[in-house]
Amino acid sequence: MKVYKFEAFTNAIEKNIREGVFKPGHKLPSVRDLKEQYQTSISTIQHGYEYLVARGLVESVPKSGYYVSNRPDLSPQQVKAKHRPIARDPIFKHHLGLITSQKDGRKFSEFNVAAPGDLFVPQKLILRTMQQVIREQGAALLRYYPSNGSKELKENIIKKAAVHQSIINPEELLITDGALQALYIALASVCNPGDVIAVESPCVFSVLEVIRVLQLRVIEIPMDPYAGFDVDYLRKACRTNAIKAVIVTPNFHNPTGSLMTDEKKLALLSVAQRYHVALIENDIFGDLHFHGQRPSIIKRYDDSGLVLSYSSYAKTLAPGIRVGWLAAGKFMQRAEQIKFALGSTVSPLYQETVNRLLAGNQYDRHVRAFRMQLAKNAHIAINLIAAHFPEKTSILTPTGGYNIWVKMPDDIDMAHFYDQCEKIGVKFTPGYTFSFSGAFDKHFRIVFADKFSPKRMGAIKMAGQRAR
Repeated sequence: MKVYKFEAFTNAIEKNIREGVFKPGHKLPSVRDLKEQYQTSISTIQHGYEYLVARGLVESVPKSGYYVSNRPDLSPQQVKAKHRPIARDPIFKHHLGLITSQKDGRKFSEFNVAAPGDLFVPQKLILRTMQQVIREQGAALLRYYPSNGSKELKENIIKKAAVHQSIINPEELLITDGALQALYIALASVCNPGDVIAVESPCVFSVLEVIRVLQLRVIEIPMDPYAGFDVDYLRKACRTNAIKAVIVTPNFHNPTGSLMTDEKKLALLSVAQRYHVALIENDIFGDLHFHGQRPSIIKRYDDSGLVLSYSSYAKTLAPGIRVGWLAAGKFMQRAEQIKFALGSTVSPLYQETVNRLLAGNQYDRHVRAFRMQLAKNAHIAINLIAAHFPEKTSILTPTGGYNIWVKMPDDIDMAHFYDQCEKIGVKFTPGYTFSFSGAFDKHFRIVFADKFSPKRMGAIKMAGQRAR
């Protein structure tokens, strides 16, 4: 609600009238007296009195001044509308709060938001590129773009994939409003309500909510702390269940940070092809490897069309850049229809901005620097946890991405631990949000995708001391 300068004195006058301090006919202070008292302009005071006159609280007497009305209107200025109560899912609302930034004015050290912090976002690069795009394309950015996305953007995505030997057919590629929409389209393309799908366990909350909304049944496939996704477990599950799809994050899994070997990727693809299961792979962290070459995607090895790969630029550029993509394989016809039904055009400005960054070397140069910052942060965070958290605290060391998966000793009261973290202004993501079964109550996730200032390092240290 807009606040006017004159409210400083009109609120005081109105209060005195309502409480009977100023009676009907009472002469009110002059415009010049109020100007001096409130150190403001004469026009501001006059506007305030005009407001009180319009409200029926004050009367203007020419050449005399302002007086309390003989019949002041003391009815409330606003009548609160009566609304029907709206049902909310308290579990969803709680879990959503645990994985997002609240920005409630308190000074929290947040390690719960899986997005690059402001200091790691290439703000100048993105904004400069946006300005160039706007100057050059102007009103063309206000029109509808092709439903499946910009042709040039798709060509550049395909070229980037080809660098790590992944061949994507341009006829199967959709530009989406971020990675989560890509996942929704992929699942809706291969499943119907009531179908059974397999997911990693632990599995990030946002993926679980898409599954819930689509009314799918779930088999949770364990993630071994060191070996990663249990392909043998999936194979056994496929023998006894009509599994329609499996969702995996082969490269730097969220939250464990594990990287699937090429041998295991091939074994997983073999299971999917044998049992004709759609394999939906999430590659949003694939560009964020700390060492060596960028890891491959499973789609690189697929000639059956069963693999649907998706990614976005929210994790590598900025969370507000809502540009993702889905390579839908043999399910393209259905995926294209679902994408159109959800909204035919992703922001042309965002598409053209990402396209320009991909066309040159600016994106690659930024990602190289970002990877090194993340690797440094992971090292700092692991050392802080090892030094200050209780003995027998387990830490999985990631080789890419920006998540650390921590398991606390069995004798730790986790509810009390989170309560203590809240008191000292520290936020982690509780492990129970990563499963429908609540199997990870002793775990929590740390995101290290923001600058590690002395304050943030001190926050992890204090959290560990409270846990002790």
